[in-house]
Amino acid sequence: MSNPSPAAGAETILERLQSDWRRYVEVEDLLANPEIASDSARVTTLARERGNLARLAVPYGRYLDLNRRISETEAMVATESDEEMRAYAAEEVDRLKIAREEIVEQLKNLVYDAQVGADRGGVIVEIRAGTGGDEAALFARDLFEMYRRFCESKGWKFETLEIEPTELGGFREASFSVSGEGAFRHLQFESGGHRVQRVPETETQGRIHTSAATVAVLPEPEDVEVEIRTEDLQVDVMRAGGPGGQHQNKTESGVRITHLPSGVVVNCRDERSQHKNKSKAMRILKSRLYDQLRTRVDRDRAQARRSLIGSGDRSERIRTYNFPQNRLTDHRIGLTMYSLDRIILGDLEPLTSALIDHDRREQFGGEL
Repeated sequence: MSNPSPAAGAETILERLQSDWRRYVEVEDLLANPEIASDSARVTTLARERGNLARLAVPYGRYLDLNRRISETEAMVATESDEEMRAYAAEEVDRLKIAREEIVEQLKNLVYDAQVGADRGGVIVEIRAGTGGDEAALFARDLFEMYRRFCESKGWKFETLEIEPTELGGFREASFSVSGEGAFRHLQFESGGHRVQRVPETETQGRIHTSAATVAVLPEPEDVEVEIRTEDLQVDVMRAGGPGGQHQNKTESGVRITHLPSGVVVNCRDERSQHKNKSKAMRILKSRLYDQLRTRVDRDRAQARRSLIGSGDRSERIRTYNFPQNRLTDHRIGLTMYSLDRIILGDLEPLTSALIDHDRREQFGGEL
């Protein structure tokens, strides 16, 4: 199993941008060299590198150009004797500074996405009912539906991987995959303990109960990122439980995969096909193993990163959903929103955007 590639954590934003810009200019010069142009393999390699660097280097080049133009125009304001020309130059300075601010925001978003892996592929989300019995399972189902609606509103691909239902319609456990532009960016901070305060449907006295569920968001790795040896796996088949009719209960379509070196165990029984269940179980297993490696890397960088918002610890209570007061509180950033009715129906973007903005400010500080 290979280690995930480290994000840009130790270097500062400016160091990262300056490094990419210098290499981008160097690659551009190499591609313009007639001697290299005759080597098609070298040209292909350099062109691919230029494409990778361009995402940050091109806007950073515009940022440098704007800085130069601002300095030149400010010098004109200071030395110009013609009042009309000086006024025109002062207006130009203001316009250029606004343009620079826009480029700075773009650069911060691009660097942030690269650092947290927000430009990667999909994620796998696992939800488990915690304390609270049947009410916790019903809350786990509500969280599942909340995320499903949010993903649909964003146009992301949503695929159910595994659901373990209860007799009352709740979910003991549920897992699903999400893929699409911005999916990891917006879901990365959902890991942790979610607490609900509400009057259960079965409560006749109108008393408010507190129950909980846990959420884990696991980046879904590419095949090249996690290598799993066949000899490290123990695969067991079993009768599928839960809904699905008599066919599921009579055939051994359920799959349990145990990764022997780590002890990670994954069960998948949602499909009638053993092959499909095994395929889904392998995806979940890869994500869990990749998340373990990623957690170790993040722990090593903990001193370099000030924000604790993305710790992803399931034991950490991150959020409270108070239905009687229509209130949602995210305890990590002290955010309270009185729009729980909309949030539980999938309107999560104001919340996820606030978490992203907070984390970005913590990481970047006053840089750039």
